[in-house]
Amino acid sequence: MIIIGITGTLGAGKGTVVDYLEKEKGFIHFSVRGYLAEVITAKGEQVNRDTLTHTANELRKEHGPAYIIEELYHMARSTGEDCIIESIRTPGEIASLRKQKGFVLLAVDADIRTRYQRITLRNSETDNIDFDTFKSNEEREMHSDDPNKQNLSECIRQADHVIMNNGSLKDLHKQIEKVVGDNV
Repeated sequence: MIIIGITGTLGAGKGTVVDYLEKEKGFIHFSVRGYLAEVITAKGEQVNRDTLTHTANELRKEHGPAYIIEELYHMARSTGEDCIIESIRTPGEIASLRKQKGFVLLAVDADIRTRYQRITLRNSETDNIDFDTFKSNEEREMHSDDPNKQNLSECIRQADHVIMNNGSLKDLHKQIEKVVGDNV
């Protein structure tokens, strides 16, 4: 059994990597976003990028930096199958998962303009923003000294494998196959 944690920048293609691993390799997907959306909805709040970030930070502050990921890891482990946990956003989450057997961290990144074009095309409720807001959101999520807040630059730095997704879907699939071939 292998559990792949996925980290990376907004719009880099994390979801596309997840889709490929689910469809082509039979991985089971556990989503931080899905988990947080359930918590937010249960509180009667609207799910958007701000409430997702705020709720994640509050849960980490209350229960510890790795709380959400540990919850998802236990769910994944109980399946006995290869799984994906998406999206790892703090070094504390990585430290917790590094203690577990069979964990691999994969980062996905791409050029900022390419990523903005992708989020504009997918047009989800959290992606309806202008480029300046996109850059501002990213700057907020890239660095933090607070272990309960997102620090994507450090997560990417700690990844076992980094996929640069600036090319075609075929190029992305080749990179995924290389990573999976090295670990599965």
